[in-house]
Amino acid sequence: MNRLLIFAFPLLVMACKEKASKTETPVAVTAADNKTFRAANMREQMIYSRAIEAANWGMSAVNFDLMVQATKRAGGDYNQIVIWPRLLDWKNQTITPNPDVIYVMPFVNTKDAGPMVLEIPPADTGTVVGSIMDRWQMAIDDVGPAGLDKGKGGKYLILPPGYKEKIPAGYIPMQSGTYLGYSLLRVVLKSGDEKGVANAVGYAKRIQLYPLSQAGKSPKTIWVDASGKEYNSLIPYDFNFYESLNRVVQDDIWLTKDQAMIDPLKYIGIEKGKPFNPDARTKEILGYAIGDAKTWFRDRFEDLFKKPFYEGTNWSFPVTEEFGVDVKAGFTDPNSYPIDMRGILYTFIFFSAKHVGEGQFYLMAIADKDKQPFKGNENYRLHVPANVPIRQYWSITVYDAATHAFIRNFDRFNRSSQSAGIQKNADGSVDVYFGPKAPEGKEANWVPTDANGTFELMARFYGPDKSFFTKTWKLGDVEKVK
Repeated sequence: MNRLLIFAFPLLVMACKEKASKTETPVAVTAADNKTFRAANMREQMIYSRAIEAANWGMSAVNFDLMVQATKRAGGDYNQIVIWPRLLDWKNQTITPNPDVIYVMPFVNTKDAGPMVLEIPPADTGTVVGSIMDRWQMAIDDVGPAGLDKGKGGKYLILPPGYKEKIPAGYIPMQSGTYLGYSLLRVVLKSGDEKGVANAVGYAKRIQLYPLSQAGKSPKTIWVDASGKEYNSLIPYDFNFYESLNRVVQDDIWLTKDQAMIDPLKYIGIEKGKPFNPDARTKEILGYAIGDAKTWFRDRFEDLFKKPFYEGTNWSFPVTEEFGVDVKAGFTDPNSYPIDMRGILYTFIFFSAKHVGEGQFYLMAIADKDKQPFKGNENYRLHVPANVPIRQYWSITVYDAATHAFIRNFDRFNRSSQSAGIQKNADGSVDVYFGPKAPEGKEANWVPTDANGTFELMARFYGPDKSFFTKTWKLGDVEKVK
């Protein structure tokens, strides 16, 4: 039976790879590419199997850790705020970021500092959309007009695990199950010109972060300007992934629901309080495992698009209903823990919202009207009908399908209802074009693509009205054009 298991599992992986290769976009080379893992014994088979499960289980926390490491390379640290005072460029190599807003990212560590105060200003000269999350990127709650302060602003108090002291008056408590966490805040532009950007940055600088112990003592917020710096937090599908996963285990406490992973992680060499120093063969096996995990992630990612948001189109909201319910409930259902969905999700996004659809809503597409993957050397058109049911803005963004990030060395990634000079049709609708070259006379409505790669699209709707979800307004498919 053991011999059968040892040889059957690699064959299943090969079959999965063969299926994925028919539709999968080009991916970065890993140590395990073009090779098939062959276990010498059951011990090696279990290292391989448990390493794949560990990658799935730990993806969201690894994603977070990689952003922390990028922050440190940019000169920042915990209990500081990273800001991009210019709109994001390609040097921001995070996963599916938004190029239409001012990004503000406070990272927190309450282990030594104690409760941290995050002050959100009222929605007067500006507005913020965002969430406060634990280190697993699970939303504690949302902030801003779609959050707990309802646009009035407020002092959010991020509490360490097990905090029992009385909450001072005037604070909104955010009880976290982990010491580490962050908040993804997007300041929405009122216009896409330089004045609109400057006003948004001015509003963003009113956000404050400081320890509760410093309240009333003129606390100073430490800002880290990441504009113009390469900020790379892309998932490394090689041995580095497990080094990041080891930091996840070492840097924070175990959540009760995750303690079943203690022994499986020990088996691959990751144990709290001990150095992670696998031998050469184990490193080789981990390289195979993360390479095959990537194939598994991609296969399941494509499956998410089998259920369209608009019937008969290729636009999907690529998250299961179960996951959305669990995030909203704080993962308190003892009969539900969708780590498979969490694992896939954080290979192509970061952050979660407590109340999806109130502040923003997202749709993705990876194929055209004919269900063919988007190719960078082809030309496409998307018709955005008039009267989009939103209160703020819509946008369509191109990402490199191999990395889910901005295409490197490009200077334009999207078009939106706020794009300067965008051309509208007589009825108020907009046609957006994608391809290696702009159609004649349509430069203002064009998003460039890499002729040597493949791409995917994300449609963002900020401030969606309730009517958006009745689907009487419908975004059509992307069509190939000559």
